[in-house]
Amino acid sequence: MTRADILEAWGQHLTHARRRSPHTVRAYLATAARLLDGTAAHDWSALARLDTAALRAHLGDRRADGLANTSAARELSALKGFLTFARAQAGLGEWVKPRMRGPRIKKGLPRPVTPDEAINLAQTVDGDAAEGWIGARDRAVLLLLYGAGLRIAEALALSAAALSAGDTLRVTGKGGKQRVVPLLPIVRAGMADYAAQCPWPLPPDQPLFRGAKGGPLSPGMVQKAVARARVALGLPPTATPHALRHSFATHLLGAGADLRSLQELLGHASLGSTQIYTKVDAALLLDVYRNAHPRENMTAREDPT
Repeated sequence: MTRADILEAWGQHLTHARRRSPHTVRAYLATAARLLDGTAAHDWSALARLDTAALRAHLGDRRADGLANTSAARELSALKGFLTFARAQAGLGEWVKPRMRGPRIKKGLPRPVTPDEAINLAQTVDGDAAEGWIGARDRAVLLLLYGAGLRIAEALALSAAALSAGDTLRVTGKGGKQRVVPLLPIVRAGMADYAAQCPWPLPPDQPLFRGAKGGPLSPGMVQKAVARARVALGLPPTATPHALRHSFATHLLGAGADLRSLQELLGHASLGSTQIYTKVDAALLLDVYRNAHPRENMTAREDPT
């Protein structure tokens, strides 16, 4: 068995059995390749025999190369999954994962934009585009992120059949899990406007959003358009396409949406992932309090008695 055989089997498992996204598959394959290159384990049996000490030594070398805490935690998780798979391939049954804790990661709160900033971003990418149909395309994508809470990968994975979706849209999210999200009139209108201007045929079974040459639109093109727009609008670097999804969640929660409904709309597998928005909403409330409270004008008064 060759190194390529091992990586191919691991990639097939991730893609078909685990239904991981292409981005995750690439990252996990790269992690497995580094382990193969850094150890003497070049078949399933040898991989299955790697113990905690070998794994700790490998990760230590990676940290010495400057691997950050977040990346180290992600790499440890990927390695545990890979070695579990290797154990099964070697016919050795269930593998007891080493009791290794990844580095502590301070979870930052998502930074949403305001409703006005979200709409201004969509309008600015539209107005600044080199061609009218490209501007309409980017605006439609951003409206889906903010108006329906889609991930950018989910929006770009839509087929042209979404144009006839009506008031709701069926979205395929992480792990192939499907959910139904409502479509606001402004979002439907943005999609229809793009479709009317798009110079490429849009058959229902083909990608809805197209690049300049007619192929599927890449996330990088949308990210670049948003980067230019936020500079023009004077917005911080945190105003990214994904921030629009955060804004969708934060604004709905602030308007009274319950967590369970928000979980369904976002396509979160667990409620814990959704609960972070309660902290965001509380943080925004505190900012409003600090900015609006007239404490600066309050002075201690002497007791007249």
